[in-house]
Amino acid sequence: MQYRRFGKTGETVSVLGFGAMRFPSKDGKVDVEEAVAMMRHAVDEGLTYIDTAYFYHDGESEKIVGKALKDGYREKVHIATKLPLYLVEKEEDFERFLSTQLERLEVETVDFYLMHALNRGEWEKAKRLRLPEKMEQAKRDGRIRHIGFSFHDDYEAFQQILDEYDGWEFCQIQLNYIGLDYQAGIRGLEYAASKGLGVVIMEPLLGGRLAAPPRGVQAALDPSKTPVEWALDFLWNRPEVTLLLSGMSSMQQVRDNLAYADRARAGMLGEAELAMLREAKRVYDTAALVPCTKCQYCMPCPFGVEIPRVFEGYNRTISHGKDAAKAFYAEISGKADLCRACRRCEKKCPQHIEISAMMAEVQAAFAE
Repeated sequence: MQYRRFGKTGETVSVLGFGAMRFPSKDGKVDVEEAVAMMRHAVDEGLTYIDTAYFYHDGESEKIVGKALKDGYREKVHIATKLPLYLVEKEEDFERFLSTQLERLEVETVDFYLMHALNRGEWEKAKRLRLPEKMEQAKRDGRIRHIGFSFHDDYEAFQQILDEYDGWEFCQIQLNYIGLDYQAGIRGLEYAASKGLGVVIMEPLLGGRLAAPPRGVQAALDPSKTPVEWALDFLWNRPEVTLLLSGMSSMQQVRDNLAYADRARAGMLGEAELAMLREAKRVYDTAALVPCTKCQYCMPCPFGVEIPRVFEGYNRTISHGKDAAKAFYAEISGKADLCRACRRCEKKCPQHIEISAMMAEVQAAFAE
């Protein structure tokens, strides 16, 4: 395992973090035993950062992380979790949520506490409710150690948030070799690093779509490495990246990612390899239909639409061909035609997808 300095926090962390939002399932529920085994194996192999959030797996993720970190494992890792900002309506909510999260995790201190899914509007609310001051007080009394935020908006909003508050110690942004200019993007990575912040990367595999990319993208990548390793190496190559998160859902994924992390180095890619990834991006950009990362924030749909699976089926019309996509779509019970355009999901989507409009497009495509 390789390690990097985490910006102005002064901490040193593993370059690979465990994202606790895509645990394995069994009989329709989280396979808790396997999830615990996966996290403990990762920690045994040197991983020191586990990331969870208030509503991952309907609130079960924090409890499962707490269970995994018993028996001496808590002392070996940094815990990151997030304030569910969109649920915060008054100042007193901060204490209620943080207390609940500490109870779920069965700890007295969270190492890295983030405002979750911060955007321009939520930042204005956070300032109005004095949430930065609340986080500072929690830091003074020992319940959290470092203050940060995860981000979903455009670069201008990102820069504004960084410039308006000096207490940020780290941030979490979405980045991969496809989305270079998406949301905070490369510019945001560089700007945060220039201000001394540690930078955590989420969605390095674009919700898994870069693990099994479209055929044209696969053909553009050098077969000496897997598509996953190329995607992760692209990020580890950047010295501004402190660590990246992987939402691992099987023990094999854990083992593979640990092996990749052992080889991670800043400056590890040459110009020929970077040019190859630029070509892969060019091919991908001509094939993507919906930028869904399958984060599940939109779920459950009150009308039964399986939103991430519907979009996966639609994207497969490009990556797998129309016949294969139709076969996949046929197996979905909650198809696009169930959508009633209530737009509740759109308020939660970190990718800002116009879901109701896209559902009509998907329905038309599969009706042909």
